[in-house]
Amino acid sequence: MPETAAIGGSFPPQVKSFGRAAVLLALLFVVPLFRLAVFAAASDLHSYILLIPALCLYLAWLEKPRLSLTLTTPAMRTGLVFVAGGLAMTVWHWCAPAHPGADSLAQIMAAFVLFLAGAGFMILGGGLMRQLAFPFGLLVFMVPMPDVLRDGIETGLQQGSAMVAGWMFAASDLPVLQDDLTFKLPGISLRVAPECSGIHSTMVLFITSLVAGKFFLQQPWKRAVLCLAVIPLALARNAFRIFVLGELCVHIGPGMIDSPIHRHGGPLFFVLSLVPFLLLLYVLGKYWRPVPGASENLYE
Repeated sequence: MPETAAIGGSFPPQVKSFGRAAVLLALLFVVPLFRLAVFAAASDLHSYILLIPALCLYLAWLEKPRLSLTLTTPAMRTGLVFVAGGLAMTVWHWCAPAHPGADSLAQIMAAFVLFLAGAGFMILGGGLMRQLAFPFGLLVFMVPMPDVLRDGIETGLQQGSAMVAGWMFAASDLPVLQDDLTFKLPGISLRVAPECSGIHSTMVLFITSLVAGKFFLQQPWKRAVLCLAVIPLALARNAFRIFVLGELCVHIGPGMIDSPIHRHGGPLFFVLSLVPFLLLLYVLGKYWRPVPGASENLYE
């Protein structure tokens, strides 16, 4: 008879085999992985990448008691599709014209993630991979954002933040003339630069919304609402920072443009954006009740 017990204290052979395959794959990609770590540590945008492997391992560990030993039939066809994708990305990386920085790392790290997923399907099986879909899916954030995608998101956040900041200035008694991304205030002009887009904070909040939704919200639509709410929260956070800076420059002095609240105030405004985020999470989860007979695992 098939064994129906969940994976308990010891790992089954399939998990151990996947662990060895993952270590071997990491050794094969040790140079790109080292380059990625150095790049992420020095990047204002991609520093969150350093936390992704540990986060994925922790989330997979939380699923360990729920993993079924009956779901380990290898999914060779699906695995080969991912491996083929990894090979294609590797060939593209080596044959395409060299792109320094994020673009080059995005290609080779996409190959690494695809190879890892392929190994998962071929060794762990489709059933276990479905149970581990969330931690495996988060591995996509190990892939640095290509420049074209980064530029597009930055531009959208710039334009949106300037628009919302314009509404805030219009609601105040401060005279202001807005010209696209520039705000002409008494004694000073402020321009919303790409560095003011808050793309790093937005990415961190988006990843947080994914994890929080998985833990605390059962219905997929609630998780989707929480993730989508990151966009208006990001625009409101950036706009409020612009508005506060403008008020300080007018009422205290133009020197506030070089103050810590401008140069190093990002974490403060990020923390402030967590207040409405947590309030929304509370409201979405307030009326949730476990369905009788459903899994007791909050992570599920």
